[in-house]
Amino acid sequence: MKIATWNVNSIRTRLDHVIHWLTDNPVDVLCLQETKVVEEQFPRLPFSELGYYLYVSGQKSYNGVALASLQPLTDVTTGFTGVLADVEPNWDEQKRVIAGVLADICIVNLYVPNGSSIGSDKYEYKLGWFQILERYLQELMRMQPNICICGDFNIALEDRDIHEKVSVKNHIMSSDEERQALESILKLGFADVFRKFNKESGQYSWWDYRAASFRRNMGWRIDHHYLTSNLYDRAKSCVIDITPRKKEKPSDHTPVVLEV
Repeated sequence: MKIATWNVNSIRTRLDHVIHWLTDNPVDVLCLQETKVVEEQFPRLPFSELGYYLYVSGQKSYNGVALASLQPLTDVTTGFTGVLADVEPNWDEQKRVIAGVLADICIVNLYVPNGSSIGSDKYEYKLGWFQILERYLQELMRMQPNICICGDFNIALEDRDIHEKVSVKNHIMSSDEERQALESILKLGFADVFRKFNKESGQYSWWDYRAASFRRNMGWRIDHHYLTSNLYDRAKSCVIDITPRKKEKPSDHTPVVLEV
């Protein structure tokens, strides 16, 4: 089974890129983030023509997540409240969480808040969001033994996940508090599968549109797959495909593909 994650930075703007990539790379499940469209306006037909079932949680102009699967998913939930009954509904106003089960794998697709700047209200929201995510995953792990959490985490966990010329001191997406929040998630029983196969630095999934960052490979690895132990042992590969980032008017992210 192949599971890909891709922040497309507007599905309607990047639709041709996504469909062309899926045609060349017919993964079993594609997890999309930052779709920026309500469910009713999501461009479903091109996906269905390729044989994909779609599950969408969207909002106008911002955020939004979706799952495209070659086989129907079961137990599909959206938001934290789909699993946690006691979560305040305001945590799901931003559409950032969708999950579904294929075979024996529960796939959780996340678009983690960016946080804007250290110390800002959005930064505090991001740290609070991680606390809810931890509770959400604890509950999910009681129901599902094999879990893949993937998506745009907006955090580079280690310095080797960031180009050496990029200053990480007091930088959003690499602050100690953000990394600690993500480490707390991993301590529940998840492991970074990309690092199972790729130990070296210089491999990134996001490049700023400015300063010729992609051409200079001044990027960040912030798009991840984290697996529970049994799935981690079953993983065969995890690769970053930079091909879509080379296209005209691309997303600033590129797909990351896991095979189990």
